[in-house]
Amino acid sequence: MTIADELGYFADHDVPAASLLLWSEGITGVPQPPERLEEPELVRRMCRIGADLQLTRLLQALVTAALAVGAEPGEGAAAVAEVLRVACGLRTGPRRERPAEAHRIWRVAHLPAILHPASDAPEWGKAGYRAYDAELERLL
Repeated sequence: MTIADELGYFADHDVPAASLLLWSEGITGVPQPPERLEEPELVRRMCRIGADLQLTRLLQALVTAALAVGAEPGEGAAAVAEVLRVACGLRTGPRRERPAEAHRIWRVAHLPAILHPASDAPEWGKAGYRAYDAELERLL
C-alpha cells in the first residue's frame, strides 16, 4: 500500500474520458462527435462496464489460482467469495455491484470457453470450475 501511495495511485487525478473508453474496452463505441465521450451518462456507462470487466477478471483469476493450488471448492470458494465481497464493497455511489451479479457475469463470460466439450481444458479442471461455480452460487 505504501508503494502504491508513493507512486500516486491513491492521489486524486483527472481521468480523461478516452481512458475510460479504453478501460471499458470500447464496448460503448466512439460516439459522433467524439466530444460526446464527456457526457455524464456515457461516462457513467463506461465506468459500469469497466467495473464489470474488472470484477469478472478478478473472479476468474481467483478461481484459477484456487484450482492451481489445489484448494477444495468448499474451502477455497469461501475465500474467493470474501475477496469478491470486499472488491464489490469498494465501489461507492448509487449502484454498487453485488457479488452475486459479478458471479453471474463471470459464469457466462468465462465458463463457456472452459467447459465447452471442444475445450482443451483437462477434465479435472472442468470439474473444478463447475464445483467452484456451484459453491459460489450457494455462497453468494
